[in-house]
Amino acid sequence: MTDLFAEARELDARDPLAEHLDAFVDAPGVSAYLDGNSLGRPLRELPDRLAAFVAGDWGTRLIRSWDEQWMDLPTALGDRIGALCLGAAPGQTVVADSTTVLLYKLIRAAVDARPDRSEIVVEEGNFPTDRFIAEGVATERGLTLRWVSPDPVAGVQVTDIEASVSDRTALVVLSHVDYRSGALADMSAITDAVHDAGALMLWDLCHSAGVIPTELDTCEVDLAVGCTYKYLNGGPGSPAFAYVAARHHGVLRQPVQGWMGAGDVFAMGSAYTPGAGIRQFISGTPPVLGMLAMQGMLDLIEQAGIVAVREKSKTLTDLVVRAFDLELAPLGVRLLSPREATDRGGHVTIGHPDFAEVTRTLWADGVIPDFRYPDGIRLGLSPLSTSHAEALRGVFAVRDALA
Repeated sequence: MTDLFAEARELDARDPLAEHLDAFVDAPGVSAYLDGNSLGRPLRELPDRLAAFVAGDWGTRLIRSWDEQWMDLPTALGDRIGALCLGAAPGQTVVADSTTVLLYKLIRAAVDARPDRSEIVVEEGNFPTDRFIAEGVATERGLTLRWVSPDPVAGVQVTDIEASVSDRTALVVLSHVDYRSGALADMSAITDAVHDAGALMLWDLCHSAGVIPTELDTCEVDLAVGCTYKYLNGGPGSPAFAYVAARHHGVLRQPVQGWMGAGDVFAMGSAYTPGAGIRQFISGTPPVLGMLAMQGMLDLIEQAGIVAVREKSKTLTDLVVRAFDLELAPLGVRLLSPREATDRGGHVTIGHPDFAEVTRTLWADGVIPDFRYPDGIRLGLSPLSTSHAEALRGVFAVRDALA
Protein backbone atom coordinates (compact mmCIF):
# COMPACT_ATOMS: atom_id res chain seq x y z
CA MET A 1 0.00 0.00 0.00
CA THR A 2 2.68 2.47 1.00
CA ASP A 3 4.72 1.81 -2.15
CA LEU A 4 1.73 2.33 -4.42
CA PHE A 5 0.80 5.63 -2.83
CA ALA A 6 4.43 6.74 -2.96
CA GLU A 7 4.40 5.90 -6.67
CA ALA A 8 1.15 7.83 -7.12
CA ARG A 9 2.60 10.89 -5.39
CA GLU A 10 5.71 10.70 -7.55
CA LEU A 11 3.65 10.41 -10.72
CA ASP A 12 1.56 13.40 -9.67
CA ALA A 13 4.70 15.41 -8.85
CA ARG A 14 6.06 14.70 -12.34
CA ASP A 15 2.71 15.14 -14.10
CA PRO A 16 3.01 17.91 -16.73
CA LEU A 17 -0.79 18.23 -16.71
CA ALA A 18 -1.13 18.60 -12.92
CA GLU A 19 -1.68 22.35 -13.22
CA HIS A 20 -5.04 21.68 -14.87
CA LEU A 21 -6.52 19.71 -11.95
CA ASP A 22 -7.63 22.91 -10.22
CA ALA A 23 -9.57 23.97 -13.30
CA PHE A 24 -12.44 21.65 -12.34
CA VAL A 25 -15.19 21.99 -9.74
CA ASP A 26 -14.67 19.94 -6.59
CA ALA A 27 -17.82 18.06 -5.59
CA PRO A 28 -18.39 18.30 -1.80
CA GLY A 29 -18.05 14.94 -0.09
CA VAL A 30 -16.45 13.24 -3.10
CA SER A 31 -12.95 11.90 -2.49
CA ALA A 32 -12.56 10.06 -5.81
CA TYR A 33 -14.56 10.78 -8.96
CA LEU A 34 -13.95 7.85 -11.30
CA ASP A 35 -16.77 8.34 -13.78
CA GLY A 36 -15.32 10.93 -16.14
CA ASN A 37 -15.84 8.45 -18.96
CA SER A 38 -19.60 8.85 -18.44
CA LEU A 39 -19.93 12.50 -17.37
CA GLY A 40 -16.99 14.89 -17.11
CA ARG A 41 -16.68 17.34 -14.24
CA PRO A 42 -17.69 20.96 -14.90
CA LEU A 43 -14.98 23.59 -15.17
CA ARG A 44 -14.73 26.34 -12.55
CA GLU A 45 -14.98 28.96 -15.27
CA LEU A 46 -18.36 27.69 -16.47
CA PRO A 47 -20.57 29.94 -14.28
CA ASP A 48 -18.78 33.02 -15.63
CA ARG A 49 -19.10 31.73 -19.19
CA LEU A 50 -22.83 31.12 -18.72
CA ALA A 51 -23.34 34.52 -17.08
CA ALA A 52 -21.51 36.27 -19.93
CA PHE A 53 -23.65 34.41 -22.45
CA VAL A 54 -26.88 35.42 -20.73
CA ALA A 55 -25.78 39.02 -20.29
CA GLY A 56 -24.13 39.46 -23.68
CA ASP A 57 -24.69 37.07 -26.58
CA TRP A 58 -28.29 36.35 -25.61
CA GLY A 59 -29.30 39.18 -23.28
CA THR A 60 -27.76 42.08 -25.24
CA ARG A 61 -27.35 40.93 -28.81
CA LEU A 62 -30.60 38.96 -28.71
CA ILE A 63 -31.61 37.48 -32.07
CA ARG A 64 -28.74 39.32 -33.77
CA SER A 65 -26.41 36.68 -32.36
CA TRP A 66 -27.75 34.20 -34.89
CA ASP A 67 -26.29 36.23 -37.73
CA GLU A 68 -23.21 37.25 -35.76
CA GLN A 69 -22.09 33.81 -34.54
CA TRP A 70 -24.67 31.15 -33.73
CA MET A 71 -25.45 30.03 -37.28
CA ASP A 72 -21.81 29.10 -37.80
CA LEU A 73 -21.26 27.62 -34.33
CA PRO A 74 -22.04 23.96 -35.26
CA THR A 75 -19.37 23.90 -37.97
CA ALA A 76 -16.87 26.18 -36.21
CA LEU A 77 -17.01 24.07 -33.06
CA GLY A 78 -16.95 20.91 -35.17
CA ASP A 79 -13.77 22.09 -36.88
CA ARG A 80 -12.18 22.74 -33.50
CA ILE A 81 -13.03 19.28 -32.19
CA GLY A 82 -11.76 17.84 -35.46
CA ALA A 83 -8.45 19.66 -35.22
CA LEU A 84 -7.77 19.08 -31.52
CA CYS A 85 -9.09 15.55 -31.06
CA LEU A 86 -10.00 13.77 -34.28
CA GLY A 87 -7.26 14.38 -36.81
CA ALA A 88 -9.87 15.84 -39.15
CA ALA A 89 -9.31 18.69 -41.60
CA PRO A 90 -11.84 21.57 -41.54
CA GLY A 91 -15.26 21.22 -43.08
CA GLN A 92 -15.89 17.59 -42.11
CA THR A 93 -17.19 17.74 -38.52
CA VAL A 94 -20.38 19.27 -37.20
CA VAL A 95 -21.90 19.57 -33.71
CA ALA A 96 -25.63 18.85 -33.72
CA ASP A 97 -28.31 16.63 -32.22
CA SER A 98 -27.65 13.66 -29.91
CA THR A 99 -25.43 10.65 -30.55
CA THR A 100 -28.55 8.60 -31.27
CA VAL A 101 -29.90 10.98 -33.90
CA LEU A 102 -26.54 11.39 -35.60
CA LEU A 103 -26.02 7.62 -35.68
CA TYR A 104 -29.38 7.26 -37.38
CA LYS A 105 -28.58 9.94 -39.95
CA LEU A 106 -25.18 8.50 -40.86
CA ILE A 107 -26.17 4.82 -40.82
CA ARG A 108 -29.22 5.51 -42.98
CA ALA A 109 -27.24 7.72 -45.38
CA ALA A 110 -24.48 5.11 -45.67
CA VAL A 111 -26.71 2.14 -46.51
CA ASP A 112 -28.71 4.22 -48.97
CA ALA A 113 -25.44 4.98 -50.75
CA ARG A 114 -24.81 1.22 -51.18
CA PRO A 115 -28.16 0.10 -52.67
CA ASP A 116 -26.63 -3.07 -54.17
CA ARG A 117 -25.59 -4.37 -50.73
CA SER A 118 -27.77 -6.00 -48.12
CA GLU A 119 -25.90 -6.24 -44.79
CA ILE A 120 -24.83 -4.06 -41.87
CA VAL A 121 -22.05 -5.51 -39.70
CA VAL A 122 -22.39 -4.69 -35.98
CA GLU A 123 -20.61 -5.93 -32.86
CA GLU A 124 -23.12 -7.85 -30.76
CA GLY A 125 -21.95 -6.31 -27.47
CA ASN A 126 -21.76 -2.72 -28.69
CA PHE A 127 -23.56 0.02 -26.79
CA PRO A 128 -27.35 -0.41 -27.03
CA THR A 129 -27.89 2.80 -28.99
CA ASP A 130 -25.59 1.65 -31.80
CA ARG A 131 -27.27 -1.76 -31.97
CA PHE A 132 -30.80 -0.41 -31.70
CA ILE A 133 -30.31 2.20 -34.41
CA ALA A 134 -28.69 -0.35 -36.73
CA GLU A 135 -31.61 -2.73 -36.13
CA GLY A 136 -34.11 0.02 -36.87
CA VAL A 137 -32.44 1.08 -40.10
CA ALA A 138 -32.10 -2.55 -41.18
CA THR A 139 -35.84 -3.00 -40.66
CA GLU A 140 -36.65 0.21 -42.57
CA ARG A 141 -34.48 -0.69 -45.53
CA GLY A 142 -34.99 -4.45 -45.64
CA LEU A 143 -31.40 -5.24 -44.71
CA THR A 144 -29.76 -8.00 -42.69
CA LEU A 145 -27.65 -7.48 -39.59
CA ARG A 146 -24.47 -9.53 -39.37
CA TRP A 147 -23.27 -9.78 -35.78
CA VAL A 148 -19.59 -9.87 -34.79
CA SER A 149 -18.78 -11.75 -31.54
CA PRO A 150 -15.29 -10.77 -30.37
CA ASP A 151 -13.47 -11.65 -27.19
CA PRO A 152 -15.24 -9.55 -24.49
CA VAL A 153 -11.97 -8.28 -22.99
CA ALA A 154 -9.73 -7.92 -26.04
CA GLY A 155 -12.49 -6.38 -28.13
CA VAL A 156 -12.93 -6.37 -31.89
CA GLN A 157 -9.87 -7.47 -33.86
CA VAL A 158 -9.20 -7.00 -37.55
CA THR A 159 -9.53 -10.79 -38.03
CA ASP A 160 -13.09 -10.60 -36.65
CA ILE A 161 -13.98 -8.04 -39.30
CA GLU A 162 -12.20 -9.83 -42.14
CA ALA A 163 -14.27 -12.91 -41.34
CA SER A 164 -17.51 -10.91 -41.30
CA VAL A 165 -17.43 -8.59 -44.32
CA SER A 166 -18.23 -9.59 -47.88
CA ASP A 167 -19.56 -8.15 -51.11
CA ARG A 168 -22.93 -8.00 -49.33
CA THR A 169 -21.66 -5.58 -46.66
CA ALA A 170 -22.88 -2.00 -47.01
CA LEU A 171 -21.62 -0.62 -43.68
CA VAL A 172 -19.65 -1.65 -40.60
CA VAL A 173 -20.48 0.07 -37.28
CA LEU A 174 -18.01 -0.29 -34.39
CA SER A 175 -16.90 1.54 -31.26
CA HIS A 176 -13.29 2.74 -31.21
CA VAL A 177 -13.15 2.07 -27.45
CA ASP A 178 -15.40 -0.65 -26.03
CA TYR A 179 -17.72 0.92 -23.46
CA ARG A 180 -17.44 -2.18 -21.25
CA SER A 181 -13.83 -3.38 -21.30
CA GLY A 182 -12.17 -0.24 -22.60
CA ALA A 183 -10.54 -2.28 -25.40
CA LEU A 184 -9.09 -0.03 -28.10
CA ALA A 185 -9.78 -1.15 -31.67
CA ASP A 186 -7.20 -0.84 -34.44
CA MET A 187 -8.92 1.89 -36.43
CA SER A 188 -6.51 1.89 -39.35
CA ALA A 189 -6.36 -1.86 -39.96
CA ILE A 190 -10.08 -2.41 -39.48
CA THR A 191 -11.02 0.49 -41.74
CA ASP A 192 -8.71 -0.90 -44.42
CA ALA A 193 -10.33 -4.33 -44.13
CA VAL A 194 -13.80 -2.80 -44.50
CA HIS A 195 -12.72 -0.80 -47.56
CA ASP A 196 -11.15 -3.89 -49.11
CA ALA A 197 -14.65 -5.38 -49.05
CA GLY A 198 -16.08 -2.27 -50.72
CA ALA A 199 -18.07 -1.22 -47.64
CA LEU A 200 -18.24 2.00 -45.63
CA MET A 201 -16.88 2.34 -42.06
CA LEU A 202 -18.58 4.20 -39.23
CA TRP A 203 -16.76 4.61 -35.90
CA ASP A 204 -18.42 5.48 -32.59
CA LEU A 205 -15.92 7.74 -30.78
CA CYS A 206 -17.90 8.32 -27.58
CA HIS A 207 -15.20 6.76 -25.37
CA SER A 208 -12.18 8.04 -27.27
CA ALA A 209 -12.90 11.67 -28.24
CA GLY A 210 -10.85 13.90 -25.96
CA VAL A 211 -8.68 11.16 -24.45
CA ILE A 212 -7.09 9.34 -27.42
CA PRO A 213 -5.52 11.02 -30.46
CA THR A 214 -7.64 9.88 -33.37
CA GLU A 215 -6.54 10.16 -37.01
CA LEU A 216 -9.76 10.01 -38.99
CA ASP A 217 -8.33 11.55 -42.16
CA THR A 218 -5.11 9.52 -42.09
CA CYS A 219 -7.06 6.28 -41.53
CA GLU A 220 -9.45 7.26 -44.36
CA VAL A 221 -12.46 6.77 -42.10
CA ASP A 222 -15.76 7.40 -43.85
CA LEU A 223 -18.03 8.37 -40.96
CA ALA A 224 -17.83 8.91 -37.21
CA VAL A 225 -20.05 10.00 -34.35
CA GLY A 226 -19.20 10.93 -30.77
CA CYS A 227 -20.65 12.55 -27.69
CA THR A 228 -19.27 15.60 -25.87
CA TYR A 229 -20.30 15.04 -22.24
CA LYS A 230 -17.58 12.51 -21.37
CA TYR A 231 -13.96 13.57 -21.93
CA LEU A 232 -15.06 16.82 -23.61
CA ASN A 233 -16.97 17.88 -20.46
CA GLY A 234 -19.89 19.43 -22.29
CA GLY A 235 -22.35 18.64 -19.50
CA PRO A 236 -25.39 16.37 -19.32
CA GLY A 237 -27.19 16.23 -22.64
CA SER A 238 -24.62 18.30 -24.51
CA PRO A 239 -24.87 17.75 -28.29
CA ALA A 240 -22.90 15.14 -30.20
CA PHE A 241 -20.68 15.56 -33.25
CA ALA A 242 -20.64 13.88 -36.64
CA TYR A 243 -17.72 13.46 -39.03
CA VAL A 244 -18.31 12.85 -42.73
CA ALA A 245 -15.20 12.59 -44.90
CA ALA A 246 -15.11 15.27 -47.57
CA ARG A 247 -15.14 12.68 -50.37
CA HIS A 248 -18.68 11.74 -49.36
CA HIS A 249 -20.07 15.29 -49.40
CA GLY A 250 -22.72 15.59 -52.08
CA VAL A 251 -22.87 11.79 -52.33
CA LEU A 252 -24.37 10.78 -48.99
CA ARG A 253 -27.74 12.33 -48.29
CA GLN A 254 -28.97 12.36 -44.74
CA PRO A 255 -32.59 11.39 -44.15
CA VAL A 256 -33.79 14.07 -41.69
CA GLN A 257 -34.39 16.97 -44.07
CA GLY A 258 -34.70 19.84 -41.62
CA TRP A 259 -34.76 23.57 -42.27
CA MET A 260 -31.26 24.23 -40.93
CA GLY A 261 -29.70 21.73 -43.34
CA ALA A 262 -31.12 23.39 -46.43
CA GLY A 263 -28.91 25.08 -48.99
CA ASP A 264 -30.46 28.51 -48.43
CA VAL A 265 -32.04 28.56 -45.01
CA PHE A 266 -33.79 31.90 -45.34
CA ALA A 267 -35.10 31.39 -48.88
CA MET A 268 -37.98 29.46 -47.31
CA GLY A 269 -38.00 27.30 -50.42
CA SER A 270 -40.93 25.17 -51.53
CA ALA A 271 -38.74 22.06 -51.72
CA TYR A 272 -35.71 20.81 -49.83
CA THR A 273 -32.30 21.32 -51.39
CA PRO A 274 -29.49 20.05 -49.16
CA GLY A 275 -26.80 22.43 -48.01
CA ALA A 276 -23.25 22.13 -49.22
CA GLY A 277 -20.67 20.08 -47.35
CA ILE A 278 -21.10 19.09 -43.72
CA ARG A 279 -23.93 21.59 -43.12
CA GLN A 280 -26.30 19.19 -44.84
CA PHE A 281 -26.12 16.97 -41.76
CA ILE A 282 -27.72 19.63 -39.56
CA SER A 283 -31.49 19.28 -39.25
CA GLY A 284 -32.99 21.46 -36.52
CA THR A 285 -32.01 24.55 -34.56
CA PRO A 286 -28.46 24.21 -33.22
CA PRO A 287 -28.37 23.68 -29.41
CA VAL A 288 -26.35 26.84 -28.73
CA LEU A 289 -26.64 26.75 -24.94
CA GLY A 290 -25.53 23.10 -24.93
CA MET A 291 -22.35 24.01 -26.79
CA LEU A 292 -21.03 26.41 -24.14
CA ALA A 293 -19.44 24.15 -21.53
CA MET A 294 -17.34 22.09 -23.95
CA GLN A 295 -15.64 25.22 -25.27
CA GLY A 296 -13.71 25.70 -22.03
CA MET A 297 -12.63 22.05 -22.10
CA LEU A 298 -11.41 22.40 -25.66
CA ASP A 299 -9.30 25.34 -24.47
CA LEU A 300 -7.69 23.03 -21.89
CA ILE A 301 -7.10 20.26 -24.42
CA GLU A 302 -5.48 22.78 -26.74
CA GLN A 303 -3.16 23.92 -23.93
CA ALA A 304 -2.30 20.39 -22.82
CA GLY A 305 -2.19 18.70 -26.22
CA ILE A 306 -4.11 15.50 -26.93
CA VAL A 307 -0.89 13.45 -27.07
CA ALA A 308 0.00 14.48 -23.50
CA VAL A 309 -3.56 13.69 -22.42
CA ARG A 310 -3.19 10.20 -23.86
CA GLU A 311 0.16 9.65 -22.12
CA LYS A 312 -1.33 10.53 -18.74
CA SER A 313 -4.28 8.25 -19.47
CA LYS A 314 -1.80 5.40 -19.86
CA THR A 315 -0.01 6.11 -16.55
CA LEU A 316 -3.36 6.39 -14.73
CA THR A 317 -4.71 3.11 -16.05
CA ASP A 318 -1.34 1.35 -15.60
CA LEU A 319 -1.32 2.35 -11.93
CA VAL A 320 -4.87 1.08 -11.47
CA VAL A 321 -3.99 -2.27 -13.06
CA ARG A 322 -0.97 -2.67 -10.75
CA ALA A 323 -3.15 -1.85 -7.75
CA PHE A 324 -5.70 -4.37 -8.98
CA ASP A 325 -3.06 -7.09 -9.07
CA LEU A 326 -1.90 -6.39 -5.52
CA GLU A 327 -5.14 -5.51 -3.76
CA LEU A 328 -8.15 -6.78 -5.68
CA ALA A 329 -7.14 -9.95 -7.51
CA PRO A 330 -6.53 -11.78 -4.18
CA LEU A 331 -10.18 -11.00 -3.28
CA GLY A 332 -11.53 -12.77 -6.37
CA VAL A 333 -11.93 -9.64 -8.49
CA ARG A 334 -11.46 -10.15 -12.24
CA LEU A 335 -9.74 -7.76 -14.64
CA LEU A 336 -12.15 -7.14 -17.51
CA SER A 337 -9.91 -4.77 -19.48
CA PRO A 338 -6.78 -5.36 -21.57
CA ARG A 339 -3.57 -5.36 -19.50
CA GLU A 340 -1.50 -3.30 -21.92
CA ALA A 341 -2.12 0.45 -21.94
CA THR A 342 -1.74 0.57 -25.71
CA ASP A 343 -4.68 -1.83 -26.03
CA ARG A 344 -7.18 0.11 -23.90
CA GLY A 345 -8.79 3.52 -23.68
CA GLY A 346 -9.33 5.70 -20.64
CA HIS A 347 -11.12 3.33 -18.28
CA VAL A 348 -10.42 0.05 -16.51
CA THR A 349 -13.21 -2.42 -15.80
CA ILE A 350 -13.14 -4.95 -12.98
CA GLY A 351 -15.66 -7.64 -12.09
CA HIS A 352 -17.01 -9.32 -8.96
CA PRO A 353 -20.43 -10.83 -8.08
CA ASP A 354 -20.86 -8.33 -5.22
CA PHE A 355 -20.14 -5.19 -7.23
CA ALA A 356 -23.74 -3.98 -7.44
CA GLU A 357 -23.82 -3.69 -3.64
CA VAL A 358 -20.23 -2.45 -3.51
CA THR A 359 -21.09 0.40 -5.88
CA ARG A 360 -23.89 1.55 -3.58
CA THR A 361 -21.45 1.53 -0.67
CA LEU A 362 -18.83 3.45 -2.62
CA TRP A 363 -21.28 6.13 -3.71
CA ALA A 364 -22.46 6.58 -0.13
CA ASP A 365 -18.82 7.02 0.92
CA GLY A 366 -18.02 9.61 -1.74
CA VAL A 367 -16.19 7.35 -4.20
CA ILE A 368 -17.93 7.48 -7.58
CA PRO A 369 -17.25 4.82 -10.23
CA ASP A 370 -20.09 3.34 -12.27
CA PHE A 371 -21.64 -0.12 -12.32
CA ARG A 372 -22.21 -2.03 -15.54
CA TYR A 373 -24.49 -5.05 -15.62
CA PRO A 374 -24.04 -7.82 -14.68
CA ASP A 375 -21.12 -7.43 -12.26
CA GLY A 376 -18.65 -4.83 -13.53
CA ILE A 377 -17.31 -1.61 -12.08
CA ARG A 378 -15.75 0.86 -14.51
CA LEU A 379 -13.01 3.10 -13.18
CA GLY A 380 -13.11 6.05 -15.57
CA LEU A 381 -9.97 8.19 -15.41
CA SER A 382 -10.25 11.54 -17.16
CA PRO A 383 -6.62 12.70 -17.40
CA LEU A 384 -7.08 16.45 -17.09
CA SER A 385 -9.30 16.22 -14.00
CA THR A 386 -7.99 13.07 -12.24
CA SER A 387 -4.79 12.64 -10.27
CA HIS A 388 -2.96 9.36 -9.78
CA ALA A 389 -3.59 9.57 -6.03
CA GLU A 390 -7.32 9.99 -6.61
CA ALA A 391 -7.38 6.96 -8.92
CA LEU A 392 -5.56 4.90 -6.31
CA ARG A 393 -7.94 6.00 -3.55
CA GLY A 394 -10.74 4.58 -5.68
CA VAL A 395 -9.09 1.18 -5.99
CA PHE A 396 -8.45 0.94 -2.26
CA ALA A 397 -12.03 2.01 -1.57
CA VAL A 398 -13.22 -0.93 -3.70
CA ARG A 399 -10.99 -3.24 -1.67
CA ASP A 400 -12.31 -1.90 1.62
CA ALA A 401 -15.95 -2.11 0.49
CA LEU A 402 -15.46 -5.74 -0.50
CA ALA A 403 -13.97 -6.47 2.90
